[in-house]
Amino acid sequence: MTYPMPLFYQEQDTVTRDLEYLQEMYPVEAKKYQKVIAGILDRLDYEGSIIYDEYPDKWQIYRLTQITIDKLKESGEEEPAADLVQVLLCYEIYKRRHITENGILKF
Repeated sequence: MTYPMPLFYQEQDTVTRDLEYLQEMYPVEAKKYQKVIAGILDRLDYEGSIIYDEYPDKWQIYRLTQITIDKLKESGEEEPAADLVQVLLCYEIYKRRHITENGILKF
C-alpha cells in the first residue's frame, strides 16, 4: 500500500459516524440531558480547562454533575438520575478530549 494515511482517516471517520449514530439512539430524556451537558462543557472548552486535565478531579466531575442536574430542574425537568447524568458527562468529556483539530476522533 503506497498511501496508507487516507484509509486511516476513513476508518476514523467511520468511527465518528458510528458514535454519532449510536448517540442519536439515546432515549428522549438522555438527549435532553446531553444538550444541557454540551452547553455547560462548551463554556469549559478552552485550553487549560479542568476537562483537559490529565487526571480530572472526581470532585469536579461531581460538581459538574450537580450543576447539570440543577440546570435541568430549572428548565422544568423531573429530578434526573445522577448516575445517568454523570455517565453522559464523562462520555462528553472523553469525546472532547480526543477530538482533533479537523474534527476526527482519535483513540
